[in-house]
Amino acid sequence: MKKLFKFFSLFSLVAASVIFALVCMGDRAYPDSISLSENQEINVNGIYSLQNSKKENTVFSANFVQSVSEDSEGNESYQVNISLLNTIPVKSSTVTVSKRQYVVPSGDIFGIKIFTNGILVVGMDDVPTANGIVNPAKRAGLKVGDIVLAVGGQSVQSVSQLSDAIQQSQNSITLTVSRNEKVWQVDLELAISANDGKPKAGLWVRDSTAGVGTMTFYCKDSGVFGGLGHAICDIDTGTVMPFGRGDAIKTQISGCYKGSAGITGELCGVFQEEIIGKLFRNGETGVYGVLRKFDSNAPELPVATKNEVKTGYAQIIATVDDTGPHYYDAQITKVYPNSDENGKNLIVEITDSDLIAKTGGIVQGMSGSPILQNGMLVGAVTHVFVNNALQGYGIFAETMLKDAEKEESLLLKEAS
Repeated sequence: MKKLFKFFSLFSLVAASVIFALVCMGDRAYPDSISLSENQEINVNGIYSLQNSKKENTVFSANFVQSVSEDSEGNESYQVNISLLNTIPVKSSTVTVSKRQYVVPSGDIFGIKIFTNGILVVGMDDVPTANGIVNPAKRAGLKVGDIVLAVGGQSVQSVSQLSDAIQQSQNSITLTVSRNEKVWQVDLELAISANDGKPKAGLWVRDSTAGVGTMTFYCKDSGVFGGLGHAICDIDTGTVMPFGRGDAIKTQISGCYKGSAGITGELCGVFQEEIIGKLFRNGETGVYGVLRKFDSNAPELPVATKNEVKTGYAQIIATVDDTGPHYYDAQITKVYPNSDENGKNLIVEITDSDLIAKTGGIVQGMSGSPILQNGMLVGAVTHVFVNNALQGYGIFAETMLKDAEKEESLLLKEAS
């Protein structure tokens, strides 16, 4: 009897452990929030099912409705209960059903000029004085990455403005500084340089930057576009450049440094005189703006939701020479649908022999190159792997489009 009791106890323990593991696995496998487009379905593993009071199903469906609510944009949402073996509750997920969005995929190279909102601190320097070496900026508590917004209550937008204010001061200046979205004032005691007798703050600062990237898409009704798939950062500090204003510049490819293992390649672009658009944002998911001229009759593609992106064959559109955008073969090798890390939602591998011959794989300047799969825009190239130039990360197109739509709504408000 005791042996039988031990057997059933052990069996119950093993069964409970297996069930617990499967519940945990299901909780990780299915996100709390699921985005679907109209008429889209997503398969559920056979041991899991969806339940409500009316029916059971084996798919997440845009037409599978329970307690439907509608947001300001007309998107419907409802709750589904996920269970194990039709019996054991796993979790509840919110399914949002949105209207299918369409954009024009680009792949054009373009130049980027950004002027900061305030002055970015990129370094600090010791100042030799008659009384020894001092570091005014560090002594005042400033750090690399801080943004100087004003001097003496007057806003500053250029390095020359800050420099003039320092030269016109005698002993100290009051700076309005931003760090991690917190703003405060600091009194900075200037040092008189033993070299030239002029007041010094011991600051290295920057008020603008420029670079080359790839346009991912544009909306043919408004000309609003998105590109790069990641933020423009300061080359010295890695800090996202605080955006004040910017321009998109027509650019021509003049050459390419090929990438290889341990070497990041780079497209060489020459800015032309023509400004093709105005930039409105430099954010974690890319740069956004509106084009001055665009083809309103260009063919559109649907934008995939993140749940529609799969491993397997894909293509990218890239401009790597003076012949313009071309389609190149690729493979999506991994997808991270639940990743919150912008710019690293999938891994793409270049398989096209022509592109590999020209660039060695993914190079700087290709950031923003559209990724297409199954007739849809699914993402954009964002980063190259340093140790493998054939592979890199990508961002979901759905994520970029949401940020582009924010810019579009702001434009409509300004117009009204």
